[in-house]
Amino acid sequence: MDFLKSLGHPEEVLNLLLFKVRGCNGLVPKTDKNNTSNTLRTCYRYLDQTSRSFAAVIRALDGELRDAVCIFYLVLRALDTLEDSSSIQHHIKAPLLQSFHTHLYQPLWNYTESCEKDRQVLEDFSTISLEFRKLSSVYRDIITDICWRMGEGMAEMLESKLTTMDDWERYCHYVAGLVGIGLSRLFAASGQEEEVIREDTELANSMGLFLQKTNIIRDYLEDQQEGREFWPKEVMAIATLAACYNNPQVFCGVVKIRKGLAVTLMMEANSMRAVKDIMARQTLEIAEAIKPEDPSASETHHVVKKVLRLTRTEDHGGLMVKTRWSLCASPFSVSCALIMAVVSWHYLATLQDMLAW
Repeated sequence: MDFLKSLGHPEEVLNLLLFKVRGCNGLVPKTDKNNTSNTLRTCYRYLDQTSRSFAAVIRALDGELRDAVCIFYLVLRALDTLEDSSSIQHHIKAPLLQSFHTHLYQPLWNYTESCEKDRQVLEDFSTISLEFRKLSSVYRDIITDICWRMGEGMAEMLESKLTTMDDWERYCHYVAGLVGIGLSRLFAASGQEEEVIREDTELANSMGLFLQKTNIIRDYLEDQQEGREFWPKEVMAIATLAACYNNPQVFCGVVKIRKGLAVTLMMEANSMRAVKDIMARQTLEIAEAIKPEDPSASETHHVVKKVLRLTRTEDHGGLMVKTRWSLCASPFSVSCALIMAVVSWHYLATLQDMLAW
């Protein structure tokens, strides 16, 4: 199915083929299972179960930083799951959120009253907290601080209505901006990034807000069906994303990018220049989808120009040519050729096994 979705994007088919053949080895360093505890392996299994996009990225990190970010994600996922539990009344939920960070040092604490889909991270929180307590103190201090600040913010927002843009910004800061700040502090503490990364909290907060607003747009229908409302009431220009902009599927289900595109982006994003090129390319896709009759068209064009200026892209047209494949053949014919190669490879592998038998 993944191959079929990427038929019109031959570079994705090629990368999917490489990904299927090599697994994660081409993207993610192997971990030493002999030196990994059963509880840590359980934590990574929870990471895979609760995150479609972050799991592969986290696994690509090095050494102790990888484990610290994994635990950081699971701790905040547990806190977020508690906040999302609609069955808990606010007067009970608020103190639970505010005291949540203290449970990191309570070996037997867990929570079994949630009905959310990710409730396993609450029900088996003792496993997560055990691995948390094994981390270096510098990582534990950062995770505890962010968890405390996030819990306080979530409790504050329980009874608040998102009326203004400032309300929206504050909510997104508590649930995601703090994640960006925490990640920056973890990276700096590991020594793999310079101290300036820790200090630039404005940039880190902006990264978190960008991801959170993307999720709000993507999950619009699901939130409405669950009785949640994350849209400010005042009139505003909606932040546009390539996958959701002018896409009616936002109102029919969750809009997800193709797995082939996700794999391709991970393979491409190996330098800051490459990341800027990706941002510019996706922004240009948004630009192509702008309709003149859209009341927000002029403001969207302004945002597009600002993003392209920040990426310092001079040859905008050239970015639309993603790979050399599009220069030599049509996307469909190239994709068919690649699929034939996949089928042939499986056939030859099977034949070789039969002959060997």
